[in-house]
Amino acid sequence: MSRSHAPLHLAVALDGAGWHPAAWREPGARPDALFTAPYWYDLVAEAERGLLDLVTIEDSLGLQSSLPFEPDERTDQVRGRLDAVLVAARVAPLTRHIGLVPTAVVTHTEPFHVSKAVATLDFVSGGRAGVQVRVSGRADEAAHFGRRTVPRLSVEDLSSAAGQALVQDLFDEAGEYVEVLRRLWDSWEDDAEIRDVATGRFIDRGKLHPIDFEGGRFSVRGPSITPRPPQGQPVVAALAHRTVPYQLVARSADLGFVTPRDAADARSILAEIRGAQAAAGRADETVHVFADLAVLLDDEPGAAADRKGRLDERAGAPYTGDARVFAGTPAQLADLIEEFQQTGLTGFRLRPATLPYDLEQITRRLVPELQRRGLFRTAYEARTLRGLLGLPRPANRYAAA
Repeated sequence: MSRSHAPLHLAVALDGAGWHPAAWREPGARPDALFTAPYWYDLVAEAERGLLDLVTIEDSLGLQSSLPFEPDERTDQVRGRLDAVLVAARVAPLTRHIGLVPTAVVTHTEPFHVSKAVATLDFVSGGRAGVQVRVSGRADEAAHFGRRTVPRLSVEDLSSAAGQALVQDLFDEAGEYVEVLRRLWDSWEDDAEIRDVATGRFIDRGKLHPIDFEGGRFSVRGPSITPRPPQGQPVVAALAHRTVPYQLVARSADLGFVTPRDAADARSILAEIRGAQAAAGRADETVHVFADLAVLLDDEPGAAADRKGRLDERAGAPYTGDARVFAGTPAQLADLIEEFQQTGLTGFRLRPATLPYDLEQITRRLVPELQRRGLFRTAYEARTLRGLLGLPRPANRYAAA
């Protein structure tokens, strides 16, 4: 790896048949297998063959929609999902190195349940688990649970005083949620399990700690019913597009995914996150920031743009999204990654427009190009996800010094 660069981290975001809404209609797609375990294993195994740091698995508590804050009535796009945490747990024993980061919607779930599920994923993967926390501002998702009312929003509403107050409340809740997760993961000391057959003692009750958390949204006694995960703390990630989510990344996460449009935008975003990180007293901690890019890759110049045009025509509209859409050759994407890396970004999360095609372009074309340039690993160098990301295993906050 080049001495002139910090280690480059790469992730892929897996979602259905791919991030382009017409991806399921491509000749190589497998729409009949979307809700099967082998489909997801094949994708994660391909990502692992490419030596990627981690995969994220998308999830939500409402059907996918072409509209930002409400369901649509479309029948020409993929609708329906499997539970991301359960998919990751199914895939985990079949993989050896790659990190597994499912999405969990924190707005309508309980941190006790998610802490237990992600700790379990860390055990069954041998220390490769993370969780991407996601908030939900959709009224239809709130209606599935009946515990709270969320007003129907438009994109314009986000700039209003009421919209900003709602966003702040949702992300404050997410920050509190992460704090409960972390305390529950620490509620068993590392050596709490004795397992002494001769004396008949399985655990040391003195090393199980109630967390006694009292916050504005949650009141959790604890301890967890699951021992401390192998990593101590599984990796916490979040997607962020603006100031309030940037603050969640800075205060609570190990890894943030951001969506810069160019290098100048990336510098501005990083400055805001690093400033909030310092204000939160975390200046000395590693908080990774990855840029998200939706990608269509082909070896021949112009072929990816032509393919995007064909997909757009099938979808009935040009594909755009929250992240920059890149259509070009693997070498051109490597150029862009080099340019963006100079801003201080520590990695990239690539969203394959079609699966498995664009994923294979990443693992079989982009990765070798980055390796040729001395930018990316040629072998896995750690056994845990925290190890791959260069994050230390944290001390248990409840253990005696």
